[in-house]
Amino acid sequence: MTKLAMGKVLCILVWLAIAAPGEAQTLNARERSAVIAGAAELIETRYVHPAEGRAIARALRRNGRALEQTDPQAFAAALTLLLRQLSQDGHFAVEYRAAVAADTGQTEADHAAAEAERYYGVGVNHGFEAVRRLEGGVGYLDLRVFAPPEWGADLAEAAMAFLAQSPALIIDLRRNGGGHGDMALLLAAYLFDEPVEMSGTYDRPSDVLTRAFTPPVSPRRRFGENKPVYILISRRTFSAAEGFAYDVQARGRAIVVGEPSGGGAHPFEYRAINECFILSLPEGRSVNPITNSDWQGTGVEPDVHVSADDALDVALRLALQAVAQREDRAG
Repeated sequence: MTKLAMGKVLCILVWLAIAAPGEAQTLNARERSAVIAGAAELIETRYVHPAEGRAIARALRRNGRALEQTDPQAFAAALTLLLRQLSQDGHFAVEYRAAVAADTGQTEADHAAAEAERYYGVGVNHGFEAVRRLEGGVGYLDLRVFAPPEWGADLAEAAMAFLAQSPALIIDLRRNGGGHGDMALLLAAYLFDEPVEMSGTYDRPSDVLTRAFTPPVSPRRRFGENKPVYILISRRTFSAAEGFAYDVQARGRAIVVGEPSGGGAHPFEYRAINECFILSLPEGRSVNPITNSDWQGTGVEPDVHVSADDALDVALRLALQAVAQREDRAG
């Protein structure tokens, strides 16, 4: 989970450490063929499923000849699309690393920091779009990205403290494309009274399964594990956001409402194809300790199927009904 797709920003951050700057260029047929051959070799030897990796590599060598884009960025985008079509794996991506313009006075570190800030930073409030109380005091959290815990852990604690008194909670991930698995584990920790095991990661190259647990948290106010939780998802929900919904659902801790999610459960690594192109290569798979499976390709299956646009209204209605039933039993 901690290696799930974290977007274009982290591709840039990692690539800074492994490649030297290069001027923008026009690609000829020989150069395009070299990129395709290098990607195919990496996929063949490192893709999470060996047989599928060999099949994807063969198809890439055959179909890649049709890619005739001479602009490096356009070629990378076309190659990304082809790989996703061949594999049905949304974590595949190819990036072209253009040099930072020399006349801007901006260093590569400055550029990487600016990209990270744009994706995870203050401008998006580290993913915390809205925290409020709805009708009947039902808590609502709209989270748009799972930022690194070192950036957003304090906001997670503040948000969950604000929501701790709510009789029910709705977590909205309909516009969340993923991010850091460690932040997903941290947020889940506030929904349980003790640490619990979530999806681990099997890494094909090392043949190692790494287990994952929610971290111990000791807030003064905790939502806890006894009040109803609803998680909203859509087709845009992806990667670590799907992992959060899938794991909490598998634990029986939440009701998932909305549309099946995007279906990206394969952790990836960044692999240099050559000095200018980098491949996001899925080398692992998520393994939930309860289902012994994951959401790759299928997405997270909602407990309540409704359109994404209607999911909040439906979840609020269910939450109010659940709260009323709890009050009736208590009375």
